[in-house]
Amino acid sequence: MTINHIVTPLDSAELDSKEHYVFYHRMVDFALKELIVKMQQNNLCDDQEIVVFKQYIDLLLYSIEAMRIKYMYDEEDNMKIDLTYSGFPNYLEFRYLFNDLALKDNYIHKLTSVDELRKEFLDELLRNKPISREKLFQAASIIYYTSVEQNYIFKRFVQGKIITTKEGNDQQYMTSWSFFDVGHNRPFICYMYFDYNGRNIEKYKTKIYEVLKAVADREMALDTMAYTIDRRLPDLWPKYIKRIDLGPFHNVFAKDENEITHTILESIAKKEISLESYALALKIDEVRSVATFKDGGFFTNQILQKWGRVVKNDYILAPHRSIQLLYNKLPDKIAQLTKPPIQLADLVIDKI
Repeated sequence: MTINHIVTPLDSAELDSKEHYVFYHRMVDFALKELIVKMQQNNLCDDQEIVVFKQYIDLLLYSIEAMRIKYMYDEEDNMKIDLTYSGFPNYLEFRYLFNDLALKDNYIHKLTSVDELRKEFLDELLRNKPISREKLFQAASIIYYTSVEQNYIFKRFVQGKIITTKEGNDQQYMTSWSFFDVGHNRPFICYMYFDYNGRNIEKYKTKIYEVLKAVADREMALDTMAYTIDRRLPDLWPKYIKRIDLGPFHNVFAKDENEITHTILESIAKKEISLESYALALKIDEVRSVATFKDGGFFTNQILQKWGRVVKNDYILAPHRSIQLLYNKLPDKIAQLTKPPIQLADLVIDKI
């Protein structure tokens, strides 16, 4: 089947066929791997940050691949792409995966054995009959429950390790975390560079992780996040926080009202660009400490950071033809970007 046989009604946000799942997964996988390369080439992240960034992207891709396996032959339910400014799977899809895999021991023993299913497949093929969707779903279920690991599913909050910064950095340590904001249905990746005022950072790690999960697990004003972290961790002096907002992912399956999504969908419908056309928005916000001050009474004073202005950077990454389209149809939008659109490679899918 060629990709031109894929039908995606503009009022639908469901993937409801094998072709949809394969096509969507290839598109997301391709775009996010291209993104990692371009992030490094354009110095949007340094060497330490890009290693961490890739780890979070790998979790996201692993989860979407698990969804593909789970739903490909399921005739009762379909994977849902978020309707808001996202283009990624709805957050509930990640929750369903995580909950499913928590109970996989209850399901595995109910599945048809691999040997029995193999015999049934062979029998059908020898009779020159197509394999039924029911048996294909059974096979997909076996793969899903026996090969997908719950630990690698992208959760609402994912905590990274505390590492020592590379030589030449002004701060001692860096930590990272990622969260999937339920309101936006998009992943965010954060980095915090800080100094530690205590003697043993190992003993303070648990406290740091608890505070980050409690106060920095959703999209908010970056200086508010920084102040809250600073206030809750008296022995930690945060100096620089960087947050990457990944998305929206503008593609043929996205159904939001974003100007870029609408432009791409309209141009695909008019056959001005190919069905594989896409664009990926990226926002990087940064805030730095510019001074410190003491807060509190004589016995309870705490050194806090005075935060500077939040620096906001907006980027668009897309293949050449999509960039040309956006320049022609949304010149004012492109002019507002931090730098000209970053070119990604073309995605070409001839057959599913």
